[in-house]
Amino acid sequence: MTWDSMITQMNAATAEAIAEPLMDEEAFTGFYQRTSRQVWAYLARVSGSPALADDLVQESYLRFLSASAPWRDGEIACRRYLFRIATNLLHDHWRRPQTTPLEDLPEAALPVLAGQDTERIHAQALLGPALAQLKPRERQLLWLAYAEGYNHREIANITGLAATGIRLLLFRARRKLARLLRQQNLKMVRSL
Repeated sequence: MTWDSMITQMNAATAEAIAEPLMDEEAFTGFYQRTSRQVWAYLARVSGSPALADDLVQESYLRFLSASAPWRDGEIACRRYLFRIATNLLHDHWRRPQTTPLEDLPEAALPVLAGQDTERIHAQALLGPALAQLKPRERQLLWLAYAEGYNHREIANITGLAATGIRLLLFRARRKLARLLRQQNLKMVRSL
């Protein structure tokens, strides 16, 4: 095979890939409706800023559409790919010099379900401030593991960390969160 024939084949394959839409509008709309709230909640919790989460969600979906997303591999692969894009955008944001501190996630932004018992409401009141005291990486790992239900290997794929280190990092984040929750609970009891 000559270089010219290889280039011709590559050009034909590229033209075919460009001509074939990866995802039609209806499929994307359904995918967006099923995933946008989860991506926003992840970005809002990890970043601590609902406004930043709004911006990053828009940019994530824009990059998802403009990239060659693994749509043929199924929705789960696309979802992981989308979370990877969102994670990379968040990392890019953190690398930029910050002029304002992270704001706390307002309580109004957290949905309160009807019929919740007082213990659950109390736990939510403690969890928000405790999560805000964690490092962004710790919040990210806890959110992906417990809110999104990803396993260690999937978290490694999304965050770009080594899969072998995820277990230890999650252990440390859980331990730190538990310590912060105990401290806040003591403060709350003392103020009564």
